[in-house]
Amino acid sequence: MQKEYWEKQIKNAGIFVRWCVFAAVIGVVVGAVAAAFHHVLGWAGTMQAAHGWLLYLLPGAGILIALWYQKADMPLERGTNFILTSVREDHPVRLRLAPSIFLTAALTHLCGGSAGREGAALQLGGAISGNIGHWMHLDDKDSRTITMCGMAAGFAALFGTPLAASVFAMEVISVGVMYYAALFPCVLAAVIAHGVALVLGGETTAFALSGIPARAEPLLLVQLTLFGVACAVLSAVVCILFHKIGHLFKKWMPNQYACIAVGGAVVVVLSLVLGTRDYNGAGMAVIERAVAGDAHPAAFFWKLVMTAITIGVGYKGGEIVPVLFIGATFGAAYGGLFGLVPSFAAGLGMVAVFCGVTNSPLTSIMLAYELFGGQSLALFALVIAVSYMLSGYYGLYSEQKILYSKMRPQFIDRKTK
Repeated sequence: MQKEYWEKQIKNAGIFVRWCVFAAVIGVVVGAVAAAFHHVLGWAGTMQAAHGWLLYLLPGAGILIALWYQKADMPLERGTNFILTSVREDHPVRLRLAPSIFLTAALTHLCGGSAGREGAALQLGGAISGNIGHWMHLDDKDSRTITMCGMAAGFAALFGTPLAASVFAMEVISVGVMYYAALFPCVLAAVIAHGVALVLGGETTAFALSGIPARAEPLLLVQLTLFGVACAVLSAVVCILFHKIGHLFKKWMPNQYACIAVGGAVVVVLSLVLGTRDYNGAGMAVIERAVAGDAHPAAFFWKLVMTAITIGVGYKGGEIVPVLFIGATFGAAYGGLFGLVPSFAAGLGMVAVFCGVTNSPLTSIMLAYELFGGQSLALFALVIAVSYMLSGYYGLYSEQKILYSKMRPQFIDRKTK
């Protein structure tokens, strides 16, 4: 009996050491690639701001993106869904996805597409780590784990939130069941990737909120609950429009080249009509203004529409920062209706809408802690919980599965709408 015990402990120690090595390799490689991606996107955003005429090239850039994906023999519209499927069903992710998303996301940002970056980072990290796992001849279970490590590393390196990134990689794939065996390697890979990115000039994202209540009064709890309901409704609307707008464009224009070119032209026209470039690119500057309490009442709507068009027709980037933009501007503009200070409401809106569209409540709480410093974290958790419970079974990612009901402990096993 004692011999079997020590044999088991030695085996477990071997597994631990192996994952130390794997996670370190993933963290270093993905962290370095994500840091390069960060600098390229920063350059693209600077060029777009300095040379406004680049916006007029967006339709042509869309045609190039569609051509690239056709030549690479990859579906134009799958994106992050590729990575979710690869983890849940152990489908291989081709390495060519990494350079494809790197270059096409940069082109989208350069020409003023309304897209983010973290969705691209998930694809970068997942593609790189999945192929490293393949080269190491890992079995299907370990391949899933190493792909999640890459997702966590890419998210952490680009956005600078390793805790949220680690939990997100485990939580987003199958809501209600987390792959806890992946916790250690995901955290280690995320922390290492974040550190590598910082050394290479990356950044940690954080905001300073004002007006955060020190304690929970009964009236405040009511106000926060009602605001959470509003965020839940907004989350459902975001998911519906993200899916519907892209579907309508593809229905009207089955030719993918025409579809992406016309979609890009619509983004150009909307930008000119609105008279601002606030909705082109990721929009971090607008988020910073919203956190300071300043947001146009229609900003959340226009960002929603323009991102839905950009991503829906096939441009590359990500949905997460645009979602944070939508939540922040909605909170800053309308938090006062709920008796909340605009800056505080902007922070609440960011994490609550993120939760509603990704169905990732634990990630959202970690995100609130890392972005805002953890003051009165329970208040953020309350709004996040309301948004999660009442946002329905909608989601940004059509390959995401919800295994348990949001209303009761009941197994449902369904994909998001």
